[in-house]
Amino acid sequence: MKGLVFTEFNEMVETKYSPELLDELIVECDLSSGGSYTSVGTYDHNELLQMVNKLAEKTDTPADVLVFTFGEHLAGRFVTLFPSFFNESTCMFDFMKSLDNHIHVEVHSLYPDAVLPKFSFDDTDSSCLIMEYESSKGLSALAHGLMQGVLKHYDENITIKAEHISGNSHVRFHLSKL
Repeated sequence: MKGLVFTEFNEMVETKYSPELLDELIVECDLSSGGSYTSVGTYDHNELLQMVNKLAEKTDTPADVLVFTFGEHLAGRFVTLFPSFFNESTCMFDFMKSLDNHIHVEVHSLYPDAVLPKFSFDDTDSSCLIMEYESSKGLSALAHGLMQGVLKHYDENITIKAEHISGNSHVRFHLSKL
């Protein structure tokens, strides 16, 4: 997993909770990186899961809620860091459909070792976009939070519902215009 995800997670913990709590997470988790991340580095996604689980324990918040919240935070950061991706689309449906064929292609050109989730789409109904998410990392709550953050950016009246096909590794998201 790219280091940008880790640096942004650390930023979220520091901002939403405290720098002291972030230090506790790093010290109490068994992180092969030692908890030192650069945005361009590549790290084991299990380190993120360890920190999320420890944060869940310390804040008495379900891990999936924390991962979803982080997804929303990350979407906001992506809007700031990569505005061209968002400016190329005029609505959420178009943006989401550009993930695999445009955004992930760009990510792979910059980071050939990046392992990204796969998405497929069904947009036969113009008022509903069905997205299939598949990833061995099982971070569907992160994907869901990212979608919620993208929805905030485009300020559209859309609901997002998750249908778990195979745990958190294969989820069908239903995005419906109201």
